[in-house]
Amino acid sequence: MVTVIPLSRSTTGVLPLELLGRVEQGEHLHALPWRAGSGWRMISSAVLGGGIGERAWVLNAQVSHGYRRTDPACHLADLAGDAGVKGRGVGLMTAADVQAHGRAHDEGVEAVATAGLGVRGWAAAPADGSAAPAAPGTINIIAALPVTLTDAALVNAVITATEAKVQALLDAGYDCSGTPTDAVCIAARLPGPGEEIHEFAGPRSLWGARLARAVHEAVRIVASLACTATG
Repeated sequence: MVTVIPLSRSTTGVLPLELLGRVEQGEHLHALPWRAGSGWRMISSAVLGGGIGERAWVLNAQVSHGYRRTDPACHLADLAGDAGVKGRGVGLMTAADVQAHGRAHDEGVEAVATAGLGVRGWAAAPADGSAAPAAPGTINIIAALPVTLTDAALVNAVITATEAKVQALLDAGYDCSGTPTDAVCIAARLPGPGEEIHEFAGPRSLWGARLARAVHEAVRIVASLACTATG
């Protein structure tokens, strides 16, 4: 059974969130849905709804630390159905409690981050990679821009958000670039008649700079919360 829990933080702006609660195998878990609606194009590395395309919602769902399911996309689709979202969307998961999230905005850009930092390290570590799923941890980043971006700019936005994430982790005192399962979702508006389509989203472009600052602050907030919780 899914229950709606009032958020104490602002749910206004371009990226309003809800907080949902549920019980799975006796464990109380939470999820953050964004009911974006029509008019959005997203790029994401998520297991559900990843890639580039029109998407109507994003669901960031908490799962158990002992997560063992081998069908995460199906699980997320079921959770999205329980949340009542419609159409195609993006589903992300994390072992972190998404109640403790970081939220920031910068001149029209909004970003939300959740962080489980128990399993972390540097991307270019000497250890061999594995085809097996990594242990739950995961920094999930969701950001929305109120403008239209080309496909290349959307890819550029993912790079910008990732660079800002790493900078925020270092600023929060973590010696790492992230976790093995970090995921990102960047949303931009579909083009309207006569509207400008932006070709750049690097950290020194107009909208990329705003994205970088918003993501940096959102990740810094949640990473600091995680550090306080474990310190």
